[in-house]
This record gives sequence, C-alpha cells and structure tokens, in this order.
Amino acid sequence: MRLEFEDVSIDIGPARIVSDVSLRIEQGEVVGLVGPNGSGKSTLLRSAYRVLRPVGGAALIGGESVWDMSAREAARRRAIVTQHTVLDAAFSVREIVAMGRTPRKGAFDRDTEHDHEVVERALDDVHMSWAARRSFATLSGGEQQRVLIARALAQEAGLLILDEPTNHLDVRAQFEILDLLRNLRMTTLTALHDLDHAVSYCDRVAIMAEGALVAEGVPAEVLTPELVHDVFGVRAVLDTHPITGRPRIAVASAGAQRTDQY
Repeated sequence: MRLEFEDVSIDIGPARIVSDVSLRIEQGEVVGLVGPNGSGKSTLLRSAYRVLRPVGGAALIGGESVWDMSAREAARRRAIVTQHTVLDAAFSVREIVAMGRTPRKGAFDRDTEHDHEVVERALDDVHMSWAARRSFATLSGGEQQRVLIARALAQEAGLLILDEPTNHLDVRAQFEILDLLRNLRMTTLTALHDLDHAVSYCDRVAIMAEGALVAEGVPAEVLTPELVHDVFGVRAVLDTHPITGRPRIAVASAGAQRTDQY
C-alpha cells in the first residue's frame, strides 16, 4: 500500500504549520521522518490519521484521499501507533490486540476463528504471546509499545504509520522496537527523534524544518554534516558502526571541542 502526501498544507488556528509538503512512501519501504521539535512532523502524520484536514493538497493511501473515504475504510488501509495512547488498565494484552480487528468487523459481529488467528499471529510477530493474559498496565514501556504495534498489525492494513515509537524507552527497548519494525517488511512511515536511528534503520529519510520538506533520500547521502548543521544546529560525522556494519551518525553541539584524555 503506497502513501503519498501531495502539496499538503496544514493550518492550526491562524498559524501555517505544514507548507506544501510532497512525499511518497513506496510499497515495502521504511521511511523515517525527522526534524527538530516543532518542524511539523507529527502534524503531517495527523493528516494521514484523519485528525487534521489539510487546507491544501491531500494525503493519499492507495491513490485515494483519506478524507474521501470513511474512517473505517481508512483504518482498513493504514494502522497507526501514536505517542500518547491511553488505554483502560483493566484490559489484557490479548484484548488490546483484538481491538485492532474492529475496522474489519460489523458492529454486532462476533469474533471468528480468523480473528483469533490474526490476533495470535500479531502477538507472535512482536514476541509477546507469553503476555497474552497479562494486564497491559503491568508491562514495561517497551513491552507496551510492542503490544500497540501488534494491535496495529491485527488491522491487516497495508501501511503502518508511527509517531516516535522509541520515545521514552530505554536503549535496549529502542533497538528491539526498531529491529521489529525493520523485520516486519511493511510499508512504514515513522517520525523519529534520533538521527542515528533514522540512518541505521530506514531505507529513506525525509527531513522537515519549519513546516517544509527540505530534503529526502537515502539516509547516508542526505544527512550530510552541512545539512544536519543547517537544520538541527549541531555538528555531525557519518561513518560505519563497528558492530553492526550499518551507517551511523554521531552528533555534538555546534561549539563542541575534542578533549583527549591521557
């Protein structure tokens, strides 16, 4: 399932937050959306959520504007994982994941064998089957994020959109979530706070600044020291990670000086 933003502009009150952004995420790609705080990343994603209607342009899924389809149809085409998800602590992990089946069912439909199979498969995909009967509230932050991704997978949508999925997680949990997203091989657009995560895990990156798209392409080619300095106001060095062999980016404050320890 392909996601496209065509000349999207979004206002919140009198302020223009996103200006004329065009971006395409192709089938099977993992694309990272990066930029400083306030650059418009989350606002752009919300146009695909059907939360913020663009004042210009359109967010298209499978070639059709999300605002020209019903909320149910949009949920069948794309699954979302947002930064702030509030759920009743009484729900079990399996119940949370089963909520992802809602767009696929009528108001009075009972769960089918297929529904159960999809839920179990989603739990297995995120390695959380062991916690199916546990209360969602008893899980760690990384485990909860896995369950929310499983709920998104249970929608059987062709597109996954995430808003900073590693936010507030410890280092190990961050890597586990990013490895999971990479291995799912779904069409994925994710807003990321950490530039090194974007370089290491994404097929392409799209960089936003002041509501505009300023660059997009292969991470190691686009996130040059010059662009990183201009957009983020920090110094950057790109090299190869000695453990993983993937590209990595190291950043420091613009005024940082090297100090050698003897």
